[in-house]
Amino acid sequence: MAEIVYGVAGKVLEQLGSRTFQEISSAWGVQSDLKRLERTVSSIKAVLCQAEEKQASDGMLRTWLGELKDVLNDVENVLDEFQYRVLQKEVMKRYWSTSKKVRYFFSGSNPLVFRFEISHKINGIRERVDDIAADKDKFNLAQGLEDRKIIIHRRDMTHSFVHPSNVIGRDDDKEKIIRILMKPDDRRNVNVIPIVGIGGLGKTTLAKLAYNDERVGSHFDLRMWVCVSKDFDITRLIIEMLKSAKVAFDEKMGLDTLQERLRELLKDKKFLLVLDDVWNEDRNKWIELENLLLGGCNGSKIIVTTQNSKVATIMGTVPTYKLDVLSPELCLSLFVKLAFKEGEEKQYPNLIRIGKEIIEKCKGVPLAVKTLASLLHSKVDEREWKFVRDNEIWNLEQKEGDILPALKLSYTQLPFHFKQCFAFCSLFPKDYDFNNLQLIQFWMAHGILQSPTNESQELEDVGDLYIKELLSRSFFQDVDQGEFLPVFTFKMHDLVHDLAISIAKGECSVVTKTSTLVVEVCHLSILESGQEVTTQLKRLSKVQTIIFKTEQPMSILKACISRFKYLRVLDLSKSSFEVLPNSIGGLKHLRYLDLTENRRIKQLPDSICKLHSLQTLVLGGCSNLERLPKGIRDIISLRFLVVTTKHTCLSEKAVGCLDSLRFLSISYCENLKCLFEGMEGRLTNLRTLFVVECPSLTTLSLSIKHLTALETLAIINCKELSLMEMEGEDNQDLKLSLQKLIIGGLPKLEVLPQWLQGSANTLQLLWIQECENLKALPEWLPRLKSLHTLAIGKCPKLSSLPEGMEALTALRQLEIEGCLDLSRKCKAEDSHKIAHVPLIDLDEDS
Repeated sequence: MAEIVYGVAGKVLEQLGSRTFQEISSAWGVQSDLKRLERTVSSIKAVLCQAEEKQASDGMLRTWLGELKDVLNDVENVLDEFQYRVLQKEVMKRYWSTSKKVRYFFSGSNPLVFRFEISHKINGIRERVDDIAADKDKFNLAQGLEDRKIIIHRRDMTHSFVHPSNVIGRDDDKEKIIRILMKPDDRRNVNVIPIVGIGGLGKTTLAKLAYNDERVGSHFDLRMWVCVSKDFDITRLIIEMLKSAKVAFDEKMGLDTLQERLRELLKDKKFLLVLDDVWNEDRNKWIELENLLLGGCNGSKIIVTTQNSKVATIMGTVPTYKLDVLSPELCLSLFVKLAFKEGEEKQYPNLIRIGKEIIEKCKGVPLAVKTLASLLHSKVDEREWKFVRDNEIWNLEQKEGDILPALKLSYTQLPFHFKQCFAFCSLFPKDYDFNNLQLIQFWMAHGILQSPTNESQELEDVGDLYIKELLSRSFFQDVDQGEFLPVFTFKMHDLVHDLAISIAKGECSVVTKTSTLVVEVCHLSILESGQEVTTQLKRLSKVQTIIFKTEQPMSILKACISRFKYLRVLDLSKSSFEVLPNSIGGLKHLRYLDLTENRRIKQLPDSICKLHSLQTLVLGGCSNLERLPKGIRDIISLRFLVVTTKHTCLSEKAVGCLDSLRFLSISYCENLKCLFEGMEGRLTNLRTLFVVECPSLTTLSLSIKHLTALETLAIINCKELSLMEMEGEDNQDLKLSLQKLIIGGLPKLEVLPQWLQGSANTLQLLWIQECENLKALPEWLPRLKSLHTLAIGKCPKLSSLPEGMEALTALRQLEIEGCLDLSRKCKAEDSHKIAHVPLIDLDEDS
């Protein structure tokens, strides 16, 4: 709860501190109220770090945090109304006629009426915040650093002993680690072997098995085991190493003396050191320790166990050993061993059958198997076994050291802003394929990404860093990276998903016919339909997210739009609505609308253009969508747009100016003939452009010289497109930012466009596929000084590389496939041109 409140408080303070709000509050006479509100919220935010530590054991504090969350959500909603008015005023200034402005002034929405209403709301809400803030002193909460990482639980210190008979299924892993330990390496005297995986997978157990093996014992002169945990303090670690080696010393010795003792210990010895449960991401701290460990003999090894692949990257000198899950058969063997007394399982075949269903929850994680088996140890009542089978893991009672507490250790290390992003992932079903781009937009819609730290960074960049951070900490896994594209998918392990659900309980809920929703819930994923679901929704009022994961009748959609005025996210993907209700235009807080693969929808209501706050509109796969609404230019906050349409031309009139767009994808538009007509000088903030499967497209009607922010351009399977229409009048002085150019399935492309030279200092990746009439690579190609990847496939008319390829000193990867003449020449007379490239993959039959 505290982390969620912290996130809302941060959003409120950011809005209040913005120049826009300062100007408006002064003009509308509410400056003093907003300043006072800002001071109060700031003082509350300062104590939320300690509130997170105390909330688990203090029911009154949890109640106070719930009340605080409610009032801060109300503050955010009022401030959003401010923001909406600013956007509306900008639309009026740009596009509205004088007569329309006059009608608006005399309507119930005129600025004078709004000013009176908003002043009254702000005064009332400020008083509520003051009352709640006054109660915080009851809890003796100290102010803390906003970005410090909170530790609710600390893992017990580990030791090196494990009885092999208690371990199942790690024999192969043990042998692989032992081979690495025994392998000589003349390049380094000390090698570091990282073992990485989610909590509970058995990393420590594997390290123990290798550490205690007789072959390892005789191979090394000295073995030491240190549980590092969160405290990567050099003095403490030296002391623990000396203790493990049973060296006599005084713990009161100074650091210099301790370092000297350690160097003496390691001198002329081949040692094995296990650093268990490492969380440190500070490279300087590791280097400081590493320098003390380099005095051992050649062949010394260090095993590092960690849940964080970033730690492995910092410390490892050999490839990371990623520990895999156990097979269902091995999980069952472990479960039986721990749930029954020896030989007892033969008496209870029904329990074994239920046990097989229980271990499906564990998804191959040994600690989860151990947790559930321990709950059932020596119990033979089928009802107790079925209770464990039929309940989610996060609903089962667990002790310190069980699976969820073990996983939560990772969560507690996260900064506050990551915690809220992780909790929101609980809304998506298990085994869900997250899309990196859309998840970032989802987070942005709720305002839970921190503001960029520099001018060249966008919110999308912040979200990308968040995903990479959560990936490195094993919260996400199974990454499926599209070849060379900036789009990828990933999943959450089921147990990590359970952790997210347990954390977000009361804030995020999955709705089924049998679910029970608390009235405070703000974010919903609706998995079923029917009267039971409708009845549950009637109890709620402050919902901000609705994700429809099953077909819903129009009546449910209309009811949600009518009831939940503060919606930020509405996901109607894969629904089958023919039209959307006009009332959707009243959702002035809406920032994210997903209509992916609504194959029956033919048009969008004009009222959708009133959604001035909308940042994300996804219309991909809407194959019967006839056209975009005429006033779409009024959606002036739009940053992310995906379109499939039956329209023949997307011109300035059809799509508006879209000055705020950062990402645009036009795909599977069979009738589309022209794109961007009349939009010269627009799209100046566009960073990513995909044009895919538009077989009738003949022109982009776009001069590249205006796309100065464009970083990724992908044009695929557009058989009537040659790219020549994108040429500017003067390509010599072009200054572009393009980093990735991906072109494929363009049979009319004969030469690469000249404007590419405008990205000579920025282009890093050039991917050309299935351009059967591309005759030659340009002579200026070697001027692309930043190019690190060149991939060419199925371009049979290409026969040679241009002269001067040696100048591409940044080139690290060259792939040529389906170009036999080109590959043959690269292996023979052109081989000198690419001799400097580390990774070359050419046609084998050439």
